[in-house]
Parts: sequence; structure tokens; C-alpha cells
Amino acid sequence: MAVPKRKTSPSKRNMRRSHDSLSRLNIVEDKDSGEPRLSHRIDKSTGMYNGRQILKPKTKSKD
Repeated sequence: MAVPKRKTSPSKRNMRRSHDSLSRLNIVEDKDSGEPRLSHRIDKSTGMYNGRQILKPKTKSKD
């Protein structure tokens, strides 16, 4: 069975964990609708991306 020969120092331990942090989401305000959305994603409420209509806009059904 493998057993460590030396105790891992706090510096080495923290260097190993440096890549485990969470990155922040890049939320931007949409130019057309003014709603917050993720950058480089289609705005689902309007269906627009980069000034072009990609999807049909969502419509609320009246039941």
C-alpha cells in the first residue's frame, strides 16, 4: 500500500488546490431587451444573437 513519505506542506497543498476555485459568470445586459444574459449566448426571450434573428421569440400562450 502506498504511504506518503513526508507530510505535504500547506504551500504545496494550496498550490494543488489553486485550480479548484469557481470562476465568475460573465453576465451582460442585452442591448435590445435590457435583460441580463450570459455573454456569447442567444437571448431566449427575443431569439437574437449578434444582431441576427436565430430562434423564433417565445410567446406566452393564453390558456
